[in-house]
Amino acid sequence: MVIAEFQPVELVHDSVDNATASSGDLPEWGAAIKGLWQSTGIYDLINQSSTDFSSTWILGLGRVLMMFVALVLIYLAIVKEFEPLLLLPIGFGALLANIPLAGISGPDGLQGMIFEVGINTGVFPLLIFMGVGAMTDFGPLLANPKTALLGGAAQFGIFSALLGALLLTMFIPAINFSMLDAASIGIIGGADGPTSIYLTSKLSPKLLGAVAVAAYSYMALVPIIQPPIMKLCTTENERKIKMSQLRTVGKLEKICFPLLITLLCAFLLPDAAPLIGMLMFGNLMRECGVVERLNQTAQNALINIVTIFLGIAVGSKLSADQFLSIQTLGILLLGAVAFSIGTAAGVIFAKIMNLFSKEKINPLIGAAGVSAVPMAARVANKVGLEANPQNFLLMHAMGPNVSGVIGSAVAAGVLLNMLKHLV
Repeated sequence: MVIAEFQPVELVHDSVDNATASSGDLPEWGAAIKGLWQSTGIYDLINQSSTDFSSTWILGLGRVLMMFVALVLIYLAIVKEFEPLLLLPIGFGALLANIPLAGISGPDGLQGMIFEVGINTGVFPLLIFMGVGAMTDFGPLLANPKTALLGGAAQFGIFSALLGALLLTMFIPAINFSMLDAASIGIIGGADGPTSIYLTSKLSPKLLGAVAVAAYSYMALVPIIQPPIMKLCTTENERKIKMSQLRTVGKLEKICFPLLITLLCAFLLPDAAPLIGMLMFGNLMRECGVVERLNQTAQNALINIVTIFLGIAVGSKLSADQFLSIQTLGILLLGAVAFSIGTAAGVIFAKIMNLFSKEKINPLIGAAGVSAVPMAARVANKVGLEANPQNFLLMHAMGPNVSGVIGSAVAAGVLLNMLKHLV
């Protein structure tokens, strides 16, 4: 009986103690749940958008907006196939950079470390230039050297954007571009992504995200932007001009060309030597025929690896706090204007050359003077075929196209030489 009476009392005490313990743990569980909620990205976005909207909206609603922009870039890369090798990593990098509380794009984050190693040092653009050189055939340029002038004329867009940036600063109080900023924006007009990144990283790193996106976006939109400008600047008869077949360029010429250009650059414009030198080194590996393994690595595995990391690093600069400003809109506008002027300048200069040349040039190939290789040449060929189904301009357009790559690198070297003392 004693045992029977004792057991219920013990059970009662246990149940009371358990109830007390459970009730005492409730505040701790509540705090834990609240802390978990506050550690989510949703809470941070809502908090940033509601506490002081006028000053923190960029970190709240702004991040959502930039995530949408990132998804648009990914859409253009996958669905529209606009420069997917670059827009896909840039778009996903932008998505990562705008994840609240993650700090992926910060100095200690993955994107921040990649940016510091590859972009701030200028290594990634140089390695890409080496890969571009390994993929480029300078034969069309050597076969018809005068087309190099068209590549030079298309660089007019660079200096028009530079002047445009300074004019915006004069007339719009909310925009304040320095000379270094203007030079970085101007290089967009060359439609050369690696060169734009290289120069901007040296002169105005804070604009890198906007400049890179503008440069690569307009490169991707070449098939949309260029044809209307080309048709506006030419007549139907001019678009029908047929050009004679190019001569065959010997191996010795192709080997000597990168060596000669590198030496000229070394003596005349050392500031452009990193870009020009890596471009010509890649081309020399292609043409010499004795280092095929290195050539294949440069134009395939290496350039692909660097492109992935470069895109991710550039995407880190598309975080809302760095990208959402009226200056960014000004950069995008100036980039579009510069690219359009560069296209028109190449076409118009080809028409001027025809006034003094017995052998006529189809003005359409002048539009290929921008550095978007080989897309601009393909667009010139496509528009030529629309005017005359027997008019094949691709190889002729490759001359100004590859000279445009050299021209944009030279322009970057000139700007760097003129302005490096201001850095």
